[in-house]
Amino acid sequence: MKDPSGDVILEMEGIVKTYDTLVANDQIDLHLRHGEILAVIGENGAGKTTLMKVLYGLEQADSGTIRLRGEPVQIRNTGQAIDRGIGMVQQHFMLFDPFTVAENIVYGKEPRKGLFFDLDQANKLISEISRSYELPLNPTDKIQGMPVGLRQRVEILKVLYQNTEIIIFDEPTAVLTPQEVHELLKTLKKLAADGKSIIIVTHKLNEVMEVADRVMVMRAGKLVAEMAVSDTTIEELSFLMVGRHLVETEIPAMNAAEKVLAVQNLKLLSEEGALSLDDVSLHVRAGEIVGIAGVSGNGQSELAQALFGLKHATSGQILVNGQDVFNQSVKTIRNAGVAMIPEDRYLWGSATQATLSETAIMGHYANPSYSKHGMLNIRNINSFAQRIIREFNVKADSIRQKTSSLSGGNAQKLIVAREIVQGTPLLLACEPTRGIDVGAINFIHDQLIDKRSKGAAILLISSDLSEILKLSDRIYVIYEGKINSEFQRGNVTEEELGLMMAGGKHENQLV
Repeated sequence: MKDPSGDVILEMEGIVKTYDTLVANDQIDLHLRHGEILAVIGENGAGKTTLMKVLYGLEQADSGTIRLRGEPVQIRNTGQAIDRGIGMVQQHFMLFDPFTVAENIVYGKEPRKGLFFDLDQANKLISEISRSYELPLNPTDKIQGMPVGLRQRVEILKVLYQNTEIIIFDEPTAVLTPQEVHELLKTLKKLAADGKSIIIVTHKLNEVMEVADRVMVMRAGKLVAEMAVSDTTIEELSFLMVGRHLVETEIPAMNAAEKVLAVQNLKLLSEEGALSLDDVSLHVRAGEIVGIAGVSGNGQSELAQALFGLKHATSGQILVNGQDVFNQSVKTIRNAGVAMIPEDRYLWGSATQATLSETAIMGHYANPSYSKHGMLNIRNINSFAQRIIREFNVKADSIRQKTSSLSGGNAQKLIVAREIVQGTPLLLACEPTRGIDVGAINFIHDQLIDKRSKGAAILLISSDLSEILKLSDRIYVIYEGKINSEFQRGNVTEEELGLMMAGGKHENQLV
């Protein structure tokens, strides 16, 4: 714990931010000391990300004061925040796909040779920074096609390149393996030891206990508690976040039945001609959850997209309840009984300018309950949207508001609800709880377990290994586009699984 008498570098006092009738921040106070790691936690919609956006100039507070080193400041945009030494690694990445890693990182602060951009110097600088922070990246790689985990690494290096004194991390470990999480937390501690002041927004309470000096808890737009991490526990923080004690659901043993999904020798080439999927074979039976564990970029995204018709494979076989759906359209695959929670809620799962009612039926608008002869049944659509918003506790003011107005976690819950309630025999669940709070995670886990108990087959692709281990009856490990291991429930630890994801082997594996 840092010395409480240490120098305060940042003060936010009486911050109020409203969106129409929603009070996102209600008289919030925050202070941050030099060289300190402060964790900000709370349920989805608690207002923590809004508070960080105010600090970073992405939003303007209705009232309140921000002081840096004791001096009042106005932060009207991100440029002013960066100029004042404030950087933010956001949960949803702000990168230019056609640019290289180095070009993205130095954008706006490019090294120059005379009047011209010095690309060689940029590549050299980024190589040095990535090496010094142990976040390896090839500076000449293009962002387009880059896995989520590496995109996040680019965002972190971009902030470090800006030489900021205050760094905000919004859910920084959501896509990392246990080994990568361990290394990132070491990096955060090193940054703090070097004099950087860190704010970490996270829902992973074990990481709060490991890395933070202090923690502040927000609920429904208000600050409800603030304390030294050494003076609290995970159980207390969980209770403060959600206002109730969480009960861990036991997963009953089930006898899996017939194969619902059968994949044989699936191959898929990337745009560059390399094998993204190399002879992948797997199956999922009715009444079981099968997890796919892998470091981002090892083929799990391509696997999900090939199974759902978003990408065409080179060769292989995909059967759903015996029906051949290999390289069929998304509509055909949906009609075969497949629902999908996509890994990116904005790129694949919704349209930010769509209303909540429209988002609630995306991919399912042809359902006779919602449309007939090309005409939408608005009453039924609105009724369905209201039902799933209520049942999944999506915090929203109206079904007519835009999806972009929801917090990331509430947008995720809406998409998860839309796909789970379809009653399909097969659910592809890709990162179903990414970026959501502990209470919502428990709820979604319960929904997946309930769907399993009703005889559905679930293929779970998640970068959260604790989620994979908790829910999966069987686990496949994917490495460099190949299935290199398979485990039954209870036969592998999180640390061992992380090693398998890096290409290792294990004595208890089935394949």
